[in-house]
Amino acid sequence: MAKKPLHEDPIKHIVWKGDRLIVLDQRYLPRTVKYATCRSAADVAKATKDMVLRGAPLIGCAAAYGMALAARRNRLSEVLKAEPVLRRARPTAVNLMHALDHMLAVAKAGPEKTLSKRMAAAAVKYYEDDLGFNARMAALGAALLRRGSNVITHCNAGALATAGIGTAVGMIRGGWLAGKVKHVYPCETRPYLQGARLTLWELMMAGIPATLITDNMAAHLMKTRKIDAVIVGSDRIAANGDVCNKIGTYGLAILARHHRIPFYVVAPSTTVDLSTKHGDLIPIEERSIQEVVEIFGAKIAPKGAKAHHFGFDVTPHALVTAIVTEKGVVSPVNGANLRKVLNS
Repeated sequence: MAKKPLHEDPIKHIVWKGDRLIVLDQRYLPRTVKYATCRSAADVAKATKDMVLRGAPLIGCAAAYGMALAARRNRLSEVLKAEPVLRRARPTAVNLMHALDHMLAVAKAGPEKTLSKRMAAAAVKYYEDDLGFNARMAALGAALLRRGSNVITHCNAGALATAGIGTAVGMIRGGWLAGKVKHVYPCETRPYLQGARLTLWELMMAGIPATLITDNMAAHLMKTRKIDAVIVGSDRIAANGDVCNKIGTYGLAILARHHRIPFYVVAPSTTVDLSTKHGDLIPIEERSIQEVVEIFGAKIAPKGAKAHHFGFDVTPHALVTAIVTEKGVVSPVNGANLRKVLNS
């Protein structure tokens, strides 16, 4: 299979039509490619909450389009009413809050008669900015890898989670195109299986050699195989560099430190939340226990079983080798270096 260039995304997962937003329904992948149509901000909020679309940068882009949909009748009151509906859709992903704050500012910056036009243009630019961020992070991240690297990744931080080619998977793809990535081991990412269903699907589509592992195989692989890097994305990065990401990331970071393996986080600057001092202050979403006790509707636990379903965990910045943003690489990871890169 021919290698596709970094800017080329073969997955059409979010399409703006002016009066509606069409999104790839990720709940059905990889078995079925099915699309959902959002005609209102409420539709976008529901699609986000129900995991039709997911991934922090993509959630932000979708929210921007949701605000544009709310502005179609040139009524600021309808935009102001839609904003909290979208904000409540997912509490952890800070890109959502960033996008909404940005779109609110755009809405209030001009007359109502041009509201729809301004909001649509702002949403498209927000999306296009993320496209550029992805390509930049891929190039910066690939430069950190050694030739012939075997890497582990967790959850899905690829094209399905962003506007472009992805954050962590974008770095992996950049490394593969540069001849630096030899093989990828995506963790299945229980309980929602984003690694098995989405990341592996993306890697296979791109022709990148990959072998799926269950989450609890990572330590064994690090001990018995040559693993050169762990690469993950993030849903929110605190001011001190603590990283919030899909549940299981913290454990991988601990394992990587024990085995002296670099642990890289790839995320755009919109994922950094300077208003949150450290990771312990980040709200951790708790999702339905049905996603734990069932798989695709089939029960795997006894009837009436209790379960926890924390959607995310926080990795202390001391366990992170570097944070790759579109503005530069943060290393060593601490609050001062993070702010220095963001302000560069």
